Amino acid sequence: MVRFDIHDHRHALKQLKDTGETSLWENRKNISCPVCEDPFTRLFTMSEDKMIFPENDGARFCLLRDDDAIHLFRH
Repeated sequence: MVRFDIHDHRHALKQLKDTGETSLWENRKNISCPVCEDPFTRLFTMSEDKMIFPENDGARFCLLRDDDAIHLFRH
């Protein structure tokens, strides 16, 4: 199973928003997406098991689910 631990990459991420159930991060050091290996621009993390997203703006998204959270990477 591929895992992504925010704490391992905290030095390279800037937290933009935290609601307690979701958080939004900016990738400041070109960390690679664990799904496709391309650098991502933003990381959205949620602890809920489901969420509806509005239609995107044409950007590519990669989704990673691990034991603790769902991570959504925007390219």
